[in-house]
Amino acid sequence: MPPTAAQRAATRVRPVSGAVMHQSWRHLLFLHWTWDAAELQASLPPGLTVDTFEGQAWLAAVPFWMDGVRPRFLPPVPGLSWFLELNLRTYVHTRDGTPGVWFYSLDCNQRLAVQIARRLFSLPYVDARQSGVRPTPQSPRTVFHSQREGSAANHFEYEPAGPAGRAKADSLEYFLAERYLLYSRKPNGSLYSGRVWHMPYALAPARVHRAEVALFGDNGFKPPLRPADHTLVSPGVDVTIFPLRRIPTT
Repeated sequence: MPPTAAQRAATRVRPVSGAVMHQSWRHLLFLHWTWDAAELQASLPPGLTVDTFEGQAWLAAVPFWMDGVRPRFLPPVPGLSWFLELNLRTYVHTRDGTPGVWFYSLDCNQRLAVQIARRLFSLPYVDARQSGVRPTPQSPRTVFHSQREGSAANHFEYEPAGPAGRAKADSLEYFLAERYLLYSRKPNGSLYSGRVWHMPYALAPARVHRAEVALFGDNGFKPPLRPADHTLVSPGVDVTIFPLRRIPTT
């Protein structure tokens, strides 16, 4: 059954204990395209259903910086704890209506982080060559490049197009960005969920100067031949990560 408003709100509550990792997500761009729900549903593992807003499904590309990534009891490590990420994602819920995110891929330029995330969280991280230019008060434009070996390149240039604020609970922006739970699948087919917690995003409309999105094809989707249907930027959030938990699929 689809998530209720109460179920969506419940995922935003910080778990009492059990944190395993801390990190910061910075300079995020959310590029969302409306997508055929049946195509997305066919790509999901058993136990997950495409989540929709007013009947519409979405597929998103999200580039950003990962800062200060560290286990709970250790400090960040220079050269290891700062890197970039580009993910392709859609929105899903379980049979009991718990909403979350399904990642098709997460491209990253830190090889150790790729190995750890694949092993500990069963997330489809992929090695990529990535670089970027962060925004500054003098130059608000963000530049982000990402390319897997043997694949076409992804290029993004973006900046805020207005003031930032928190999404209203019944809005499309809330549906797209306020996600505090991810799903992943172990090699044996078991489905797991993982909680994250952060303060609500400060979101602004985006002015996108360039968006070349090759990772659609890398994940078996036909690349969109139009600009994104919905765009947002955020300066970022500080994030607490919690361990995976197995969930039933029947």
